[in-house]
Amino acid sequence: MKTVFNNKWFLGMAAVALGLTAVSCEDQPDKFELTSGKPVVKYIRPAGAAASDSLLTGAYLDNLICLVGDNLTSIHELYFNDQKAILNTSYITDHTLLIAVPGGIPDVVTNKIYMVTKDGDTVDYDFNVLVPGPSVRSMSCEYAPAGSEATIYGDYFIDDPNVPLTISLAGNVNVPSENITSISKTAIKFIVPDNAPAGYLNVNTIYGTGRSAFQFRDSRNILFDWDGSHGGLTTGHGWRNGVIHEPGADAGIEAIDGNYLYFGGADILGDIGGTWAEDQFCINYWPEPAAGFPALKDLPDFAEMLADYGVDNLQVKFECFVPSSNPWSSAALQVMFTPSSLVDYSTGSNAYYSDTTFPRGLWNPWQNTGSFTTDNQWQTVTLALNTFTYTHEGGSAGKLNASYFDGLTLFVWHGGVAGTDCSPVICIDNFRVVPIE
Repeated sequence: MKTVFNNKWFLGMAAVALGLTAVSCEDQPDKFELTSGKPVVKYIRPAGAAASDSLLTGAYLDNLICLVGDNLTSIHELYFNDQKAILNTSYITDHTLLIAVPGGIPDVVTNKIYMVTKDGDTVDYDFNVLVPGPSVRSMSCEYAPAGSEATIYGDYFIDDPNVPLTISLAGNVNVPSENITSISKTAIKFIVPDNAPAGYLNVNTIYGTGRSAFQFRDSRNILFDWDGSHGGLTTGHGWRNGVIHEPGADAGIEAIDGNYLYFGGADILGDIGGTWAEDQFCINYWPEPAAGFPALKDLPDFAEMLADYGVDNLQVKFECFVPSSNPWSSAALQVMFTPSSLVDYSTGSNAYYSDTTFPRGLWNPWQNTGSFTTDNQWQTVTLALNTFTYTHEGGSAGKLNASYFDGLTLFVWHGGVAGTDCSPVICIDNFRVVPIE
């Protein structure tokens, strides 16, 4: 049976697979010796023993394959089209050769393998190198306004001169080609057009079409939008209801979508847990259904998502703005979903902040760089709920379950990592929980 190897699960796994599957091709020799003469390839098959009866006419980038033939120890260099492959002599015998298809995109496509001997002779063999369609994984800001430059991140963004890359938004609205300002294999920059609708977007290349793993201007299950424009709540409900700013309230901060939550106005020391600025950097939402403040998990959209996806397949998203004038370099944003059994409006208490059995998410983007801003732009932040396993100190505290999603507390405090003194401003909008796609 001849086939094309299209198992994309092997992408990026070639190095691991070489070690794991070498014996499935043939026992490695005691010592490799480069031989004279020319190689003969009889056929190519997948590296795994389970697929050894399948003959390949092509494979995707980074996939591991096995050449079968004679005198394969004469191969000194090997190319797929114009891309040089890495030979590992530990996995070459006279009759078999394990090789990973190079991950680089070929500039000149001949659909051949070229085997160069130590004597400089070249032997070719027909074989198709397949490039996956684009993978559209994330966006710098899912609420990027019209006229701003946004970046799409992913892979295999190939702009072929004969078939140029294009971006199409929901409803088949195309981004004008002149709006696309930069293209690399893993990122596309474009100016958001005036008529950009909400929804999934597609990147189209010569190798296919990839749909985004997110929705542009996603309005699903927005828990807090601070103004009700997307059906979210407009305020906290607890000891600290949060400081909500309207557009134009802060110099240098252009609102992205109406009102936003504002954290700032106090210094945070670099010492671990050295500052408790609850008034300036905290918001509590403790449910009180009788007063019109429902448990979050009882909101129809949230209840449906929890039922359909479960906690582990959901993620928190929000837009964030940290101005260059007020960088953030200490303490973590602690994201705490709270069950009514722990705290509601009638039993208000902040004892759970330091409860080491209580899991929460920690976001401290300054940790690896020493300081963090969003370069005076809004950006989308994503935190998978299956990572909400930390104590306030960064230790282990178990996992969330569906009972936790009654209330919410956001508090910039502790995190278990030392930083440097700072006076950060952290703005948040469109706090939502959506599926991981």
